[in-house]
Amino acid sequence: MKYFQFAFHACRVVCLPVAGLSALCLAGCSEMGSVPSPNTRVSPVVTDGPPLSDLNAEHAHASEGPHHGSLVELGNEEFHAEVVHGESGRVSVYILDSAAQNTVPIDATELTINITHNGKAEQFKLPAERDATDPEGKSSQFSLKDEELAKDLDSHAASVRLVVMINGKSYSGKIAHAHDADHKH
Repeated sequence: MKYFQFAFHACRVVCLPVAGLSALCLAGCSEMGSVPSPNTRVSPVVTDGPPLSDLNAEHAHASEGPHHGSLVELGNEEFHAEVVHGESGRVSVYILDSAAQNTVPIDATELTINITHNGKAEQFKLPAERDATDPEGKSSQFSLKDEELAKDLDSHAASVRLVVMINGKSYSGKIAHAHDADHKH
């Protein structure tokens, strides 16, 4: 009988720690999902890629354009437009790249700003204003001096959309009303 007591005691001494370690291992595996069966093919987990913050930084861009204007997303961020206006009544729109950092000259001769307010729709055509660095026949800037347009861009009651053709494709984006302490009017 002593042999069985010794064997039982030895089994407890050896088996309990092994069972505890097994439980810890299985608990760690449960965070990744269920434990696969021996016949299940498991894909390796790659952990040496760039951190998620680096991937998001690639997509990130400023909330203000290089000319200190408000940004408008065009398409699925294929392009951006930067809207700049001041008290003089001049409204300028710059066509920018997908990162909203550099101007992109396009062959459009004008772009349109559509405004709806107080049940009334208005349309403003901004002609191309070729910058010195733009190639011949293309422009990255469109401008119009119009006090009413500048005033309407500041109106919270107005719904404002910009429409422009780039490489034969029509792009449209909402112009938001940005009134922060930095916004210069």
